[in-house]
Amino acid sequence: MKFIGQLLGQHLQRYPQMALADIYKLLHQAAMGPGHSISDPDNARSALLDECETMGPGPSEPLVDSISPDGRLARVHLRPYIAQGRDPQLLSEALLRTADTIVPAPEKLAKFCACLGDLADAGGIPFDRPSVEAFVTDVMARAYPVLRHSPSYRDAYRPAYRVVAVEFLLP
Repeated sequence: MKFIGQLLGQHLQRYPQMALADIYKLLHQAAMGPGHSISDPDNARSALLDECETMGPGPSEPLVDSISPDGRLARVHLRPYIAQGRDPQLLSEALLRTADTIVPAPEKLAKFCACLGDLADAGGIPFDRPSVEAFVTDVMARAYPVLRHSPSYRDAYRPAYRVVAVEFLLP
């Protein structure tokens, strides 16, 4: 999958501390959307507003990182979002609308994960095939769970973003 190679190449260039869990998290978001993170809309709104106030400094990031092959889903990074004077309430509404409308696609996630071994062989990701295959076998056996960012990723980049369908937020 050419798109997956390009997506991971861009992210690995910006975030060289990415672990396999971080790669998987990106692919999970691209295939499954943000629905897993919205068990309670009021808590999701509150968590977003709290994070906007407490996130502190972080790396230079674009406002939007497209993460799905169709360009519909993106990570909207909170630091540039707030720095541009954008309204966190609008982002919250976009997140909730996305969670309500994006249908999770586990078969797409399986396809995305299936190409990781070939990417490892080609040098497209900094992991060897046996490590990748063991990781993918594990997440597959656990029915493709939601994972957190790795500690090394969290420490290095202090991620602060929301996954949304860009049509609900950006003109």
